[in-house]
Amino acid sequence: MGQAPQARLFRKRLPAAQLPRLEAEVEGLAALAPVAGALVLPRVLGWGLVAGGTQAELRLEWLDLGGDGPEGWAALGEGLAQMHRRARGAAFGWQGDRFIGAGPQLGGWGENWGQFFAERRLAPQFALAAQRGLHWPGSGALLKRVPSWLNGHGAEPVLVHGDLWAGNAGVIGDGRGCLFDPAVSFSDREVDLAMAQLFGGFPPAFFDAYKKEWPLPAGHRQRRDVYNLFHLLNHANLFGGAYKQQCSGLIDKLLAQD
Repeated sequence: MGQAPQARLFRKRLPAAQLPRLEAEVEGLAALAPVAGALVLPRVLGWGLVAGGTQAELRLEWLDLGGDGPEGWAALGEGLAQMHRRARGAAFGWQGDRFIGAGPQLGGWGENWGQFFAERRLAPQFALAAQRGLHWPGSGALLKRVPSWLNGHGAEPVLVHGDLWAGNAGVIGDGRGCLFDPAVSFSDREVDLAMAQLFGGFPPAFFDAYKKEWPLPAGHRQRRDVYNLFHLLNHANLFGGAYKQQCSGLIDKLLAQD
């Protein structure tokens, strides 16, 4: 009698010292699961140290990506808006420091969203950059202006994916939207919509469906640039290269608008 074929799964491996990054991913998926609604999340099958303790491994349910029609992307956008609506918190932040990719994402709690984003998102990235010899002359002026830019549109603390670029979401074969590899926090919902426009971006059907389900307030394009500066600074700190110039251009653009 033949053996049943093994179910496919996804394995992610990192050096053993980076096990906390995988644990944060597990935590994020667990936080999103109760509010994901129609969105699909991969089931966590296990995690821990492997290879004699030299590597950390996370095992996830395999998701068959490949649904690339506009209907699937619309389902993802609508589902994200619905998730944001049902996942509201009492304050902005998270219970402790976590990660954005391989970079730091500070935790703690705050009620003033603009101040929180300036102090717990942008300022640590600028400080890390300075330690590595990267300096942007306009950074101090920008940090002073961030609260006024972000506090006028009624931001609410909702549970966000937090690292929502095209490599961390998609559409599976049956047309349902899916999310994976989150960097969750309670933040302005617009941070997810902003990052979804970085690094290639999502199709228009995604944004149209989101806005139809939950319209965005005026000024979101400027706030998008503020939010995405966090990710570009993180990439400049991790990878250098052209990200340094992108940060310079975006800082200059933001300061010129005010």
